[in-house]
Amino acid sequence: MPKILGIDLGTTNSCMAIIEAGEPRVVENAEGARTTPSVVAVNARTGERYVGMTAKRQAVTNPENTVYSVKRLMGRRFGDDSVQHDLPLLSYEVVKHSNGDAHVKMGDKTHAPPEISAMV
Repeated sequence: MPKILGIDLGTTNSCMAIIEAGEPRVVENAEGARTTPSVVAVNARTGERYVGMTAKRQAVTNPENTVYSVKRLMGRRFGDDSVQHDLPLLSYEVVKHSNGDAHVKMGDKTHAPPEISAMV
């Protein structure tokens, strides 16, 4: 029987679980933790991507390329009041995509919020 995977994509942390023998089991990440920070960072010089706790550590030395709380931007237009309210609070750049949606600039690329969440 195939395994069932459940994903809890949170604004702050994310978690995955599978069903084994009829019981849920939380899947540990590569660091052995049961939750992973919903944070993605990129090294602008090398293009290397970091996810989770490694990305969270980048917030100190690489704040403009460390994306967190991106779930708040999902499905939002750049001009939405909630987006405009959050802009001064974020260390990374949120830009207006050609379709009017809020996208995030990381390094030399822009990404839609669901794309960043998929990296987690």
